Amino acid sequence: MARQLRFTGTDSKVDGCPALHTDEGSGEIIVQGTPVTEPGDLAQLQHFGPGEAAVAVPRELLVNWGPKEVERVPELVDRATFRRLFETFDHTAWRLETRRGYASDRQDPDFQAFLATGSSPCDPDEPWFVNIKAQTDTGKTVGRVRVADSPPTTEQRFLLDYARHNAAVGEDIRYLWREEADRATLPAEDFWIFDSRIVALLHFDDQDNLISFELITEPAEVVRYAIVRDAAMHHAIPFDRFAAQVGTTE
Repeated sequence: MARQLRFTGTDSKVDGCPALHTDEGSGEIIVQGTPVTEPGDLAQLQHFGPGEAAVAVPRELLVNWGPKEVERVPELVDRATFRRLFETFDHTAWRLETRRGYASDRQDPDFQAFLATGSSPCDPDEPWFVNIKAQTDTGKTVGRVRVADSPPTTEQRFLLDYARHNAAVGEDIRYLWREEADRATLPAEDFWIFDSRIVALLHFDDQDNLISFELITEPAEVVRYAIVRDAAMHHAIPFDRFAAQVGTTE
């Protein structure tokens, strides 16, 4: 069975080699580099056994991208701490949404109104809207890319309709079909990234309930999520253009 490898990082400025990958199943680090084949070099290697290979990589690759801990201990925070990030970030807050639905949306009266009328209402005085408008009015950037199925689920249709309310307070809402997200190798993770410095990874149960918030500040991991953000933004399109695409497929 093939390993499930996750790209960790590279110091290369051109062709992406050398690089590190992580085996998601075992936690092993896969080192990609220049093969060491000179017999005189191999003869100097200790504990070098049959079937093993040696590669040469710059020291900086391991310093910058190698794991800093034998086993990373998740830093879990409460909801209040998570919410404060939206008040204290300096310049950017961005989210990737990949789930087919969220329990919080299904419990929202606005969702019930959408089911009944096909249009979602909005209270502009909700704390979320008030704070995001205050942040974007100062020049800060708040945005999201949402991954949608074809055809979109009912919950995804609700969020697509609701996106106009988010946009009204300054959020940049974009969309990406799931097959395009898969081609771009975006992870099936939901997270916020603040100031390219802090990642808040959102954990859900099987019923789509948000159950915990994990903060990640290790530079190599934060960069990995920033790479995901850049790829998602490159492929995604504004919500109104996406809504037009959904309309033509119905």
